[in-house]
Amino acid sequence: MATDIRTTPTPDLQQRPGRWIDHWDPEDPGFWSSRGKRVATRNLIFSIFAEHLGFSVWMLWSIVVVRLGAAGWTLTLSQALWLTAVPSGVGALLRLPYTFAVPVFGGRNWTVVSALLLVVPCGGLAWAVGHPEIGYPTLLAIAATAGLGGGNFASSMANISFFYPEREKGWALGLNAAGGNLGVAVVQFAVPKLVVLGGGLALARAGLIYIPLAVIAAVCAFAFMDNLSEAKADVGPVWASLRYSDTWLMSLLYIGTFGSFIGYCAAFPTLLTAVFHRPDVALGWAFLGAGVGSVARPIGGRLSDRFGGARITLVSFALLTVGAYVALWSVQNKSMPVFFASFMGLFVATGIGNGSTYRMISKIFRVKGEDAGGDPATMLLMRRTAAGALGVISSIGAFGGFAVPIAYAWSKSSFGSIQPALQFYLGFFAVLLVVTWVAYLRPGSRMAQAGV
Repeated sequence: MATDIRTTPTPDLQQRPGRWIDHWDPEDPGFWSSRGKRVATRNLIFSIFAEHLGFSVWMLWSIVVVRLGAAGWTLTLSQALWLTAVPSGVGALLRLPYTFAVPVFGGRNWTVVSALLLVVPCGGLAWAVGHPEIGYPTLLAIAATAGLGGGNFASSMANISFFYPEREKGWALGLNAAGGNLGVAVVQFAVPKLVVLGGGLALARAGLIYIPLAVIAAVCAFAFMDNLSEAKADVGPVWASLRYSDTWLMSLLYIGTFGSFIGYCAAFPTLLTAVFHRPDVALGWAFLGAGVGSVARPIGGRLSDRFGGARITLVSFALLTVGAYVALWSVQNKSMPVFFASFMGLFVATGIGNGSTYRMISKIFRVKGEDAGGDPATMLLMRRTAAGALGVISSIGAFGGFAVPIAYAWSKSSFGSIQPALQFYLGFFAVLLVVTWVAYLRPGSRMAQAGV
């Protein structure tokens, strides 16, 4: 007796000019294994490259500011910290429009544009550092353009979130973000080597070296990345994400993880120089903080895929609370080695929390889609809403990168010490730990039952 074996055909890619893909269904196992995974991996690789350069340019001033004295600039601690803070604030503001850019222009197309825009802050830095006569306000305005690099993260993450199935989002988004975050470590490691001879001309190399790299990233994105029609929707889902309380709760949690990470990256070299008078440590070893935090991010995503993002986020805030306490103790007891070690712990904890919070977002909106019926149209809408929420959350969270250096500058100028700022962060992390448990881990809650 013959057996009638029926199989569902695996849909093939439907491609249009301009590298547009009209059919994309990563949740279909056959599609994913036959074509989807290979295409997604290619897009992820070049997305990481472009985002890596964006982060590098975003944080250029965090290490350049330590050497401005050798280039003829005389700055107070407050002025130096503002130079590191303003790019973070501008980058945070740009993250929302950069998120809109993906559905409007396409992920591949916007990666090309955003990479080319990096030429502006790099050229501005290269010129400004050698001209002290332009004055501090002009220098601050030029530093602000580095925020263009900060916007890249939101568009990159929103784009990549469409390429991967739910079961692999944590790892994929973690890798994408880690590759970008590593740009901070690379710039803080490489720039001191580039400007070792000192002076304005040598310091200009910090910007000049990234101009050809930005062009290369744009060319690679143009040649090898794709646009997804599924992601080319109207911007309604971005606005729709604002009506969900979880978008605002996750924004708060992301301030505690990513905001702390990027803020500490910006301020750490200056703090080592101003508080402990160790510019040698700042120039030679500060990059380790961004490095360990970046490496920890995909680990946080992977652990969240296995144990749930909320649980890992809770652990992250517990570690951040302990790290802030140890950092406070080290300042009180004037121990630079303990201060350095405590910040390494803080960086690791922020990296883990960055990966876990991003994993939570897609899962939260998946649960909402299931609760709303779970039909394909509803789930697609929720995937788009989740991508919009990613941009909103990353934008709000990045303001922590602006607030952290300013908080240290205020604490130092008002109290003569950074201890009040550290005391605030100690309490802030403890509050976020409680918020995470109440909102997403409390026994009997819907999100806890779903394993968010």
